[in-house]
Amino acid sequence: MNTYPKVAGPDAVLDPTLAALLAQLDARHHGTICSTLVYGSCLRSGDIYDGLLDLYLICDSYRAAYRRPLLAAANWLLPPNVFYAEQKPVDDGNEGKTLRSKVTVISLRDFQRGCSPAWFESYIWGRFAQPTRILYARDQSVRGQIETALTQAAHTLLRKALPALPAQGSLLTLWEQSLSLSYATELRTERGGRAQELASTSLDFYGALTRHHASDLGFSFSLHTQDEELHYRSQIGTIRRRLATLAWALRRGQGKLLSIVRLIKALFTFEGGLDYIAWKLERHSGEEILIPDAVRRAPLIHLWGFFWGLYRRGIFK
Repeated sequence: MNTYPKVAGPDAVLDPTLAALLAQLDARHHGTICSTLVYGSCLRSGDIYDGLLDLYLICDSYRAAYRRPLLAAANWLLPPNVFYAEQKPVDDGNEGKTLRSKVTVISLRDFQRGCSPAWFESYIWGRFAQPTRILYARDQSVRGQIETALTQAAHTLLRKALPALPAQGSLLTLWEQSLSLSYATELRTERGGRAQELASTSLDFYGALTRHHASDLGFSFSLHTQDEELHYRSQIGTIRRRLATLAWALRRGQGKLLSIVRLIKALFTFEGGLDYIAWKLERHSGEEILIPDAVRRAPLIHLWGFFWGLYRRGIFK
């Protein structure tokens, strides 16, 4: 039975500018989008005009979604592809604000696999073990598949994170540390505390997910109330804990390397990709990021040294 928790937030799909943006994106991908998801800071704040709206487009297939074989191949070889899209206001209801979005494209098959334990990298299941709203689903069958995948993402994170965490603690600590494990596998520009903020602001959501999965994690796990807060207790063997610690170490190395590869790929799939990267780094680090002319002229040659300099400055983690 599907029990994905309903996410609190704005009824954003009714926003006319967002509706126009979704129509634009569906046309760009030739009517192959079977579902559209939104997650991230704009969903949490309730203001879809605050920064970049994080949209995930779930398509039928990459070949059908693109007219350019190279884009389809890039999406298939290293999903997902990332683009920028914006929509001018279609009415005066939002003071003439332009809606700006980061658009990520992935096939339904890859999204389902990415939310499951079959996908070693935590890029998808770590990301979607957080509040997500389904803006659009082609039909009830697709909606059911997406909700099942979202529920599976949280199950996957819990099952892979708990053996690397303390045997007992609060529900807040459980999700803060689980999300931190996933965040650490990517080159992150956010300052510390993002996992704690996400876990604390969505604690009811995570409580519902944890109760749903408590009896199906493959090891002894229970919930109890202590000092008016929900706590957990797990019993996991030593060998399994050691293997989990090793697996997360491997994910950190793999994930950071793939983060760099995805950034480089975005330079070719993302119009204005360098400027987007600079904007995102400045937004989260609070430091001015200038793209050198040499990087703009020949990114594949000079980007490595540029990224290394940012890493040494602490912009990437």
